[in-house]
Amino acid sequence: MLSVENIPSRGSEPRKTNFPVKTGLCKAGKEGETTDLHQGEASVFWVWLALGILGGAFFLFVLALVVLYFYLAIRFMHFLVRVFQEKPLFIVPRGQPITDAEDVTFPTDDGLHLRGCYLSSKAERRRGVILFGLEFGSNRWACVEYCRFLVENGFDVFAFESRGQGESETRTGYEPLQWVTDFEVSDVRAALRYLRSRSDADPKGIGFFGISKGGSAALLAAATEDYVRCFVTDGIFATRTTMVPYMQKWIAIVSDRYWLQKAIPRWFYALFARRALWLLGSKSGCRYPHLERALPRLAPRPLLMIHGGGDTYIKPEMAKDLFARAREPKELWIVEGAKHNQALQAAGDAYRQRVLAFFQKHLDSVPESGPGLLARDHIPRQDHAQGWTAPSRPAVPESIAKER
Repeated sequence: MLSVENIPSRGSEPRKTNFPVKTGLCKAGKEGETTDLHQGEASVFWVWLALGILGGAFFLFVLALVVLYFYLAIRFMHFLVRVFQEKPLFIVPRGQPITDAEDVTFPTDDGLHLRGCYLSSKAERRRGVILFGLEFGSNRWACVEYCRFLVENGFDVFAFESRGQGESETRTGYEPLQWVTDFEVSDVRAALRYLRSRSDADPKGIGFFGISKGGSAALLAAATEDYVRCFVTDGIFATRTTMVPYMQKWIAIVSDRYWLQKAIPRWFYALFARRALWLLGSKSGCRYPHLERALPRLAPRPLLMIHGGGDTYIKPEMAKDLFARAREPKELWIVEGAKHNQALQAAGDAYRQRVLAFFQKHLDSVPESGPGLLARDHIPRQDHAQGWTAPSRPAVPESIAKER
């Protein structure tokens, strides 16, 4: 029993009143609070311990990647850069000058002069203008083999040689390779400016048809150029998505550490490739742009991608990866058995008919007469332009058909 004093009233003495008080509950409550406190502190400790272990493991993982990166850079970077600069070993087609074409010289942003040829159709009316992108190493006259059937069917074609290719001037210290740089992209923009400046320029815009490197460069330029209305490409490729699979093969050649080959993730190869491109670009004063980022920006303009099913340089899987990045409307045609840049030779008339049908649908989209359409006799021409002398067959010339 505890004695508790009552609160005294005014003028009275305090009185003591005895009544039972249960102290066990107070004691148990304090002990329970102490136990909960200890358990809470223990939980916080284990949480921090787990976080510390995870943080330490992550730090060790990052440290291992950094060590691996520098190990590979010291051991293999010089080899990668050297291989990247090697030119492909295949025969590059070159055409012969023709008299029925307008020989052109036009300037670039940095003061170089590029060479081109303009092939004018002699059809009753012009159906459109097509810019042709050359493959690496070929000259402007190589467009004739690819574009003759287009000219015969009413399309004007303009082909040009990028800097350092054919008869075009080159930049001091820059040697073009099969990889697209910002220089080639700039050259495509210069070609587009030239086509817009002509007195017979098509106000509706133009189409594009390009092979391999020339196709890739034009897609990069056209991502921000609405003047290009539709695209046909054959054998295009992107620098980074091409490098990574090759790097995975190269490391198996230069290193016998199979555990290393299996341990390196794909994204690590991409990081390594980016460093190699930076080193190479710093020597040449150029950049290697991302075609992967440009492809989605082509939409809603139509795209037809052609690729050789037997291409051993740029395998069909690489083409499908690029195609997946593009947005609708788009088409992919894998020509079975065709090697790199050999789809025309493999498919022949089917190739010509498909390309022609694409441009007739997406470029020649105006009616036979009406606003915005100029008849062939009323299209202004450059004074020194000459007409195109077409063979007798309107769709596919006999000289080409016999090659099959």
